Amino acid sequence: MLTTSVAVVRKMLEAVAGSKPRRLSVSGTMAKENLGSLVVMERGRMVGMLTFHELLGALASRGGALGELRVTDIMMRYPVTAAPEMEVNDLRRTMLESGARYLPVMQEGKLLGVISFRDVAKAVLEEQDFENKMLKGYIKNWPA
Repeated sequence: MLTTSVAVVRKMLEAVAGSKPRRLSVSGTMAKENLGSLVVMERGRMVGMLTFHELLGALASRGGALGELRVTDIMMRYPVTAAPEMEVNDLRRTMLESGARYLPVMQEGKLLGVISFRDVAKAVLEEQDFENKMLKGYIKNWPA
């Protein structure tokens, strides 16, 4: 169940996968909005994901210039996705095993949002803090 994770689903943004070069507006949007990823949508369905990882890789392989690249040229097609019912530990495991820093949260083909590794780490920390408080309370009230 994604109850903890739904609370931390981050702001999502759609990028059109059209034929016009979109690199400047996309990288500018990512920087301005402090987004590490964009879900690329075409006709209402997810066709890929663009993260700073792909953007920086494209810059590095082209000597610092993107030229006439389109979003579709550098985006990750078929990104690993999450379902809203996934537990935090399942999300963490999925991210660690796949190397994904961002997971689109999908339900019946609809994009619900994007969850980041930071979101998952924060949720894990909150769960651990809660468990620690409960254990300390239990130990403190233990009969002598």
